[in-house]
Amino acid sequence: MVALGAVIAFLLGFALFYGLKGKKKSIDSSMKSSENRTCKSDSGRSTDIIIVGAGVAGSALAYTLGKDGRRVHVIERDLRQPDRIVGELLQPGGYLKLVELGLEDCVSDIDAQNVYGYALYKDGKSTKLSYPLGSFNSNVAGRSFHHGRFVQRMREKAASLPNVRMEQGTVTSLLERNGTIKGVEYKTKTGEKHTAYAPLTVVCDGCCSNLRRNLCNPKVEIPSCFVGLALENCKLPFANHGHVVLAEPSPILFYPISSTEIRCLVDIPGQKVPSVSNGEMAQYLKTVIAPQIPHELQTAFISAAEKGNMRTMPNRSMPAAPYPTPGALLMGDAFNMRHPLTGGGMTVALSDVILLRDLLRPLHSLDNAYSLCKYFESFNTLRKPVASTINTLAGALYKVFSASSDPAREEMRQACFDYLRLGGVFSSGPISILSGLNPRPLGLVLHFFAVAVYGVGRLLIPFPSPKRLWIGARLISDASGIIFPIIKAEGITQMFFPVAVPAYYRAPPVK
Repeated sequence: MVALGAVIAFLLGFALFYGLKGKKKSIDSSMKSSENRTCKSDSGRSTDIIIVGAGVAGSALAYTLGKDGRRVHVIERDLRQPDRIVGELLQPGGYLKLVELGLEDCVSDIDAQNVYGYALYKDGKSTKLSYPLGSFNSNVAGRSFHHGRFVQRMREKAASLPNVRMEQGTVTSLLERNGTIKGVEYKTKTGEKHTAYAPLTVVCDGCCSNLRRNLCNPKVEIPSCFVGLALENCKLPFANHGHVVLAEPSPILFYPISSTEIRCLVDIPGQKVPSVSNGEMAQYLKTVIAPQIPHELQTAFISAAEKGNMRTMPNRSMPAAPYPTPGALLMGDAFNMRHPLTGGGMTVALSDVILLRDLLRPLHSLDNAYSLCKYFESFNTLRKPVASTINTLAGALYKVFSASSDPAREEMRQACFDYLRLGGVFSSGPISILSGLNPRPLGLVLHFFAVAVYGVGRLLIPFPSPKRLWIGARLISDASGIIFPIIKAEGITQMFFPVAVPAYYRAPPVK
């Protein structure tokens, strides 16, 4: 593993330092959109598609399919405004997807804030990393907001279409007949049991989905938990930027969620967190975390901790591993999750929505479930380059940004911070991947190992010693041990060579 990582690191690092030219490109669509085409069902049934869940993925999908003429029935467990502490930062790449779907007005009139990049802090030093937005319109930027306000706007827009029915209810099971999903069974808010039928059911019921076990092999990991606070009466040191503090034991995030509030997310490794009810959490935040954050935010941070108005939530990750199931598909967090450190979840979800819309557009009938299932195998392949790049970056960056007692891991952490401070392509390349503007898997691997090479070079200058050589070898080994397992879980061939996968070429079924 060390030898393999060293060879890859050398080749990729050499290519970066001597041959890489920065390019600003918008994110490529997996398929060309046919915006003027509409789809009309030729069957006599009342519903073409059932969507379980009306979060970001479900609402966006309902709107775009409804616009295309599909008859959509959305069943959402709770149609009240959600109250969550994640899903509050939409990267610029995700905003472009929102525009492509015609949903950009959903970030209007909710006091959403423009985000133009990140500020990175470590050991009292800081650097500003701007999104590479020079080739885009002036309105293209990240957006941060209250998650619930954004979702409610999307729900309202979807429900405004005459062929989209939005209903509150809890789906209890998928209705299966001879291996094909025919619809769902659900309970209304009054407790009445109902069944709904459609040739296609799309399950987007979120990170705690109780239906995905029927449609995939869920391998959910919980590497850490977030503690969320809302800071008031303060300003971020770098306006309209997310702030990431490389603290101990793990990163701390700050970003605006309105014109008067700043969200703080404190990452705590593992699944056990100090108790909020008995005051342990407040004490931990004030004594361990507060001294590590920028001094401009400390007073507001301590005040928020003392008020006790904080929430915790587990950070889940799960690679997409669907079972081909006639009549059903998974989407959103029910399908695929990554660590929320990089804020890439909504970008992946909206990208998937566009891809599924484009796959469905040529189809007039959805009644042949087995042919449709075969056709949808292309969905899982076509989404991989974008989704897997964002997923891999999230998992790898979280591990690199977390503190460690291992000298090699700590050297990797410092090298990453200093690499990004170099500016030019060394910062614009990684930030274009993180922002979803240029999520290319090869670029991700290139920069990741370039950081490792940069770290080894720092160790060997001016004179190498046996100890430094050993740490350098360990650094390459650790870098390999971080990124390769994530890539393997995502699927190497689908991620890097999707054209080599037969499903890539699936044609729409002929009626």
